[in-house]
Amino acid sequence: MKRKRALIIALIYLISLFGFVSCNAGRKRYEAQFLQLFDTVTTIVSFADSKEEFNEFSVFIYDTLKEYHQLFDIYNDYEGINNIKTINDNAGKNPVKVDQRIIDLLLFAKQGYEKTKGKVNIALGSVLKIWHDYREKGIDDPENAKLPPMDELKAAKEHTDINNLVINQEESTVYLTDPEMSIDVGAIGKGYAVEQVAKKAEEKGYTSALLSVGGNVRAIGSKDGKGKPWNIGVENPEKTEDGSPLLVTEIVGKSVVTSGIYQRYYTVDGKNYHHIIDPDTLMPHDNFKSVTIICDDSGMADMLSTAVFNMPFDEGLRFVNSLQGVEAVWVLMDGQIKYSDNFQQYLSKQA
Repeated sequence: MKRKRALIIALIYLISLFGFVSCNAGRKRYEAQFLQLFDTVTTIVSFADSKEEFNEFSVFIYDTLKEYHQLFDIYNDYEGINNIKTINDNAGKNPVKVDQRIIDLLLFAKQGYEKTKGKVNIALGSVLKIWHDYREKGIDDPENAKLPPMDELKAAKEHTDINNLVINQEESTVYLTDPEMSIDVGAIGKGYAVEQVAKKAEEKGYTSALLSVGGNVRAIGSKDGKGKPWNIGVENPEKTEDGSPLLVTEIVGKSVVTSGIYQRYYTVDGKNYHHIIDPDTLMPHDNFKSVTIICDDSGMADMLSTAVFNMPFDEGLRFVNSLQGVEAVWVLMDGQIKYSDNFQQYLSKQA
């Protein structure tokens, strides 16, 4: 991670003009991309009357997203900011006074823990840190890559009780009562931040934009501001030569989020081990290559994509079908594609 972070320190900010779009009454399509926040690539697409108008919008998105990045960071300190790392550093010592946005995230995470019956647990940080360290060592030195010992993982699991995360809303404090516990919001933080930024943009009157933060996609309104859907490709886990997507969806004001085995992994004895760890088995699953969720809320989509990835297909299908306004598509290890009951309504008519 250190090498990756070093590369991400410098902001890459590219703004390019793609030409006129007749369906948008002469407005132009602009795209900005930067590489710094949430350890990933952020892409902004919007239609605007001028480059200056788009620049103002993209700077607003960057600045707002940066605030969430710093608040939700578990690795770095920032002057004058108490963030998730600050909470972890004070585990078993002191309650930490935090920004309301952290309180809101943690309350959302606790609700998600209940909704998914523990399949997404932000208190799993002690276990995830072990996997992170072994994965980084394995990437740096592939010939000596090893799996974490199960006894070490089980010992860490003893410190993952989410009830030891104490939130005092009146005092705006967070306290981890277990000194060996740590929070990791990786399964929900990015999507949650994207949703909050999108809502703030909508409050400012923006009606036609697309945000993609490391594959967490959130549409603000429609492509033309009049109901024409955005076309969102779902990445093919097989990585085709032409880079063509697995499928193309059409959304208006919704989110598309994918969890997959092809993003962060390392290899031990010829087998790949990805980063999505089941809180019950403490191991990555071999059930699917990817799970994609479509719903209104990007934070919910982020959480559900992880939760459903960690469920057997039949259980995940029942779970998704029980949720109003949520659809999913699974790519099985043999390449089969499975859909929730109403997912196909989002498939592009032009694909």
